[in-house]
Amino acid sequence: MRTKSDKQWAFVGHIIMICLTICAIAPFILLITASLTEEATALRDGYSFFPAKWSLDAYGYIVKQWAVIGRSYLVTITVTAVGTLVGVSISAMLAYVLSQRDLPGRGVILFLITFTMLFNGGLTSTYIIYTQVFHVKNTIFGLLLPNLLLNAYYVMMFRNYFENSIPKALVEAAHIDGASEMKIFRHIIVPLSLPMVASVSMIVALMYWNDWTNGLYYLSSNSKLQSIQTLLNNMNENIKFLQQNNNPALSGAAVNIPSATVRMAIAVVGIAPILLMYPFFQRWFVKGATVGAVKE
Repeated sequence: MRTKSDKQWAFVGHIIMICLTICAIAPFILLITASLTEEATALRDGYSFFPAKWSLDAYGYIVKQWAVIGRSYLVTITVTAVGTLVGVSISAMLAYVLSQRDLPGRGVILFLITFTMLFNGGLTSTYIIYTQVFHVKNTIFGLLLPNLLLNAYYVMMFRNYFENSIPKALVEAAHIDGASEMKIFRHIIVPLSLPMVASVSMIVALMYWNDWTNGLYYLSSNSKLQSIQTLLNNMNENIKFLQQNNNPALSGAAVNIPSATVRMAIAVVGIAPILLMYPFFQRWFVKGATVGAVKE
C-alpha cells in the first residue's frame, strides 16, 4: 500500500512528465499551425499557435509538385524498407557470431568493429571509395550502401543483448538436439530478441528516412532517384534562390510562392509518416531500450 509520501512524489513526478511532454509536443504543433498560416500573416506576426488567418497555400504549392514528390516518397519507402531489413539482419547475424566466446579471433574482430566506431576515413576518402570502387554514383545503392556499412554500434547492441539476455541453456539444448547455428539463430535467438530487433529497426529506419546527405553526395540534382528529404531540401533551396535573385523575371515567379510557410509544410510532409508510425513501435522501443536493466 502506498504511503502519503509516495503519492506526493508520484504527483510531482506526473507534473514533471506532463511538462516535459508538452515541451516535446509543442514544437510539432507550432510546426503544423505555421504551415497552415496565411503567408502575409506569418510575415507580419511571425509563427503562432493561434494564427489570425489560416491558409492552405503552402500545401497547394506542394500538391502542384506531387508528381515528383510522390516518386521521391516511393524511393524513400523502398530504401528505408530494404536498408532496414538488410542492415538489421547483417548486424544481428554478425553480433550472434561475436557473442560466441570461443570464436577464434573474436578479440581482433571486436577491436576492428570498435575502431570503426571511433575513427573513420573522412568524407573525401569515403566519397572516392563509394564512387570509384563501389560505383554507386546515380544509382539506388548510393542511398543504401553508405548507411548500410555504418552499423558497428548496432552490432555491439545486439552482441551485448545476446550475451546477457539470452539463456545459455536454450542454445546448449538446441546444440544437443543437433540444430544448426542458422536454425538456432532463426528459431531461438530472433524470437527472444524481438524487443531489441524492433528498437534497432526503428533507429535504422529513422536514419534512412531522414537521410538527405547521401542523395546530395551521390545523386545528381536532376536524378529521379532522389529521396523525399533530398527533394524537399532542394525545393526549399529553390524557393530561397527565387526570392534572393535580382532577375525581375525570377523574382516575379517567387511572388506567389508562400516561402515563409512552405518551409514548414515541407517539414511536415517529411516527418508526418514517422510521427504516424512511432506510436505503433513505442511499446517495443521502450522495452528494447530498458531490457536487461532488471536481473534475477
